[in-house]
Amino acid sequence: MNLSKSKYCLLWQCPKLLWLDTYHKELRTENPALAERMVVGNEVGDLAMGLFGDYTEVTVMKDDGRPDIPAMIEKTRQCIENGVENICEASFSYDGLYCAVDILRREDGGYAIYEVKSSTHASDIYGVDISYQKYVLEHCGITVTGTYLVHINSGYVRGEELDIRRLFQIVDMSELVAEKTPQLPMRLQLAEKLLALKDEPTLDIGMHCEDPYHCDYWEYCTRHLPTPSVFDLYRMTTAKKFKYYRQQKVSYQDLLAVPDLNEKQLRQIQFHLTGCGAYIDKAGIQAFLNTLSYPLYFLDFETMQPAIPLYEGTKPYAQIPFQYSLHYIEVPGGELKHKEFLAESGTDPRRVIAESLCRDIPMHTCVTAYNKSFECSRLKELAQQFPDLASHLLNIQENIRDLLVPFQSGHYYNRAMGGSFSIKSVLPALFPNDPVLDYHNLECVHNGAEAMTIFPKIKDMYPEDQSAARASLLAYCKLDTYAMVKVWEALEEAVK
Repeated sequence: MNLSKSKYCLLWQCPKLLWLDTYHKELRTENPALAERMVVGNEVGDLAMGLFGDYTEVTVMKDDGRPDIPAMIEKTRQCIENGVENICEASFSYDGLYCAVDILRREDGGYAIYEVKSSTHASDIYGVDISYQKYVLEHCGITVTGTYLVHINSGYVRGEELDIRRLFQIVDMSELVAEKTPQLPMRLQLAEKLLALKDEPTLDIGMHCEDPYHCDYWEYCTRHLPTPSVFDLYRMTTAKKFKYYRQQKVSYQDLLAVPDLNEKQLRQIQFHLTGCGAYIDKAGIQAFLNTLSYPLYFLDFETMQPAIPLYEGTKPYAQIPFQYSLHYIEVPGGELKHKEFLAESGTDPRRVIAESLCRDIPMHTCVTAYNKSFECSRLKELAQQFPDLASHLLNIQENIRDLLVPFQSGHYYNRAMGGSFSIKSVLPALFPNDPVLDYHNLECVHNGAEAMTIFPKIKDMYPEDQSAARASLLAYCKLDTYAMVKVWEALEEAVK
């Protein structure tokens, strides 16, 4: 058997997941967010290495870019022999079980395990992870004196300099590890049997598909479901969806007999089954449109969320706005105009974006956003950071109207939305096959996750790549507000 700690955690979530991830990774649905989380995790792990002072890192890489595990195990052995205080990525192997300990700290006649995570809290699965490491180390003859989790302190506010001792919190995991340890031998036997199987094990979908993480094999394992299914229903809890699944109420036809669906869920089902085009509540839409006035602005922010706070006064994972797009119409029937802002990568964007907003949006002006809570929160945060601009920024925030309201309130529904009211679902439903409004036709940046990933990297690019990346960011954000304009126009047209 060849089992790492990450593979062992897959087994804990779902035995079938371990088998698929070992033998059929090609069946996974690509998850760019997961790749980015791994990058963030590596950055956090590298920073945490210095938490206890001087350390020795035993990482050794082969020419092909993969870890040289035998070399790392030998280097770890030498560090232990030499009494090294802090060993990072300390590597051990026992009977086909392998683990690398983020920080192995010598103390009390033995060694303590410190597992580093980029999350802001302790989780049950971390106890599984650390219990596996303790098991391997003890079978390698190491006296484990303590088991700890090192995670991000969500309450930390950065000063002028980064203080990693305040950035990280250390949690004693001994109780959770003790709880998980008795199950280890049985689960390792299960892993050995699973990995010896030639055929895929049979295991139905269930809550484990989402706990502790959404499974990347979800689409593969649900290929037997009709399209759409109960799992596509709007605003229904995962537990409730699985309850209906177990009752074999899966297709929309099956769900017609369910007594406790809400009005929006019923409309979603009925429109799909009957082939109806759109539901339009003209009075409800008009009531919303009556809250808008000229000049009329359409605003969208792009933000980044650095796990390690980059700027004074910010917390881990704080939303830092670095860009906005602004379409506006000054009078009824007037020309559609556009303004935009994109900060310089590698600099603190908050002051300059706040000043630019105050220049571009007059006070007492009607501003629209799509799901306005996001834009409102960013404006409040900027106002708190810059008191001299607060009155203007808060005035913008107080005058924001939400274009999501007519859709979320049920005043407008189109079966092509599929039960989702995000602008990425509403736009193609209202304007099918319009290449100008198709985010797939953009270069490099197609969604907010890609925008927040690319922006901080621009500072390290070659000049020509910087120009291309900035152009892609501007085009993406501009399409977001142009999409809002088109949605507003569609609502205006619906009430005529």
